[in-house]
Amino acid sequence: MSDKTEQLRQIRDEIIALTESPLYDYRTENGYFPVIGQGDHDAAIMFIGEAPGKNEAQTGRPFCGASGRVLDEMLAAVGLQREAVYITNIVKDRPPDNRDPQKAEIALYAPFLDRQINIIQPRVIATLGRFSMDFVLERFNAPQAGQKISALHGQAIAATADYGDVWIVPLFHPAVTLYNASQKQTLLDDFAALKRFAE
Repeated sequence: MSDKTEQLRQIRDEIIALTESPLYDYRTENGYFPVIGQGDHDAAIMFIGEAPGKNEAQTGRPFCGASGRVLDEMLAAVGLQREAVYITNIVKDRPPDNRDPQKAEIALYAPFLDRQINIIQPRVIATLGRFSMDFVLERFNAPQAGQKISALHGQAIAATADYGDVWIVPLFHPAVTLYNASQKQTLLDDFAALKRFAE
């Protein structure tokens, strides 16, 4: 087992036992799993969403519902395999009724994400949706923090991580295409740009 795998398993074990989380009781009462992350531990591209939905919490796998099917389609369209990237969320447990995560929840789970980023050391961090974009840009002290996703999507924003240089690429959340089919081409174009930065 690689050192990275061992470190990521440690994170998983800590989150499973995170009784101080305000989402812990909701998880256990519903028989849900925390959703830690999935993919290549040496991935060049890391996708970061907001929080798990119901399908994800039932399986412990990120982006496995309708949004996940869109994500898989986008990856395939630009020649990227899901197994070659790493996918996770800021918050690792499902909030009730798919509501937005609360500030206290984000603050509690964020250090786990920080550790995941530093273990995997991606060259590109692709944020899925406004919530994730806002969090990551602020986390990396990017001057674009606070701008709208409509202005930043598909752009590569240079930032510095603890391990070196990284590109942050904001993307619309895959779910946007489920409600607005016209956004599909925009998402495809942004994913094509994403592949270029990872090569």
